Amino acid sequence: MLEKLTSWLESIAQPCFYKAFIGIECPGCGMQRSFIELLRGNIAESLILYPALFTTILLVLLLFIHLIFKLEKGALMLKIIFIINAGIMVLHYIYRILTP
Repeated sequence: MLEKLTSWLESIAQPCFYKAFIGIECPGCGMQRSFIELLRGNIAESLILYPALFTTILLVLLLFIHLIFKLEKGALMLKIIFIINAGIMVLHYIYRILTP
């Protein structure tokens, strides 16, 4: 069943708008492929393709938990994880731009 899901996700994956029209990758390029690799169990490949995926998943999960259970320090934790996630995205983007 997981193979059907990954095949379906690959079939509906959209190309990057920025890469298609401007010619450069955007900071989110690789997230779809990274998620598909994660579903296949290829954690290392997923991490190489888009390292911010893991903190993004953590951020979304924490957001839902905070909305449901009203965590006392939930908003602060969300802010910290968001800053970490944004930092990872920016650093990875700069790395991709600087390496051919």
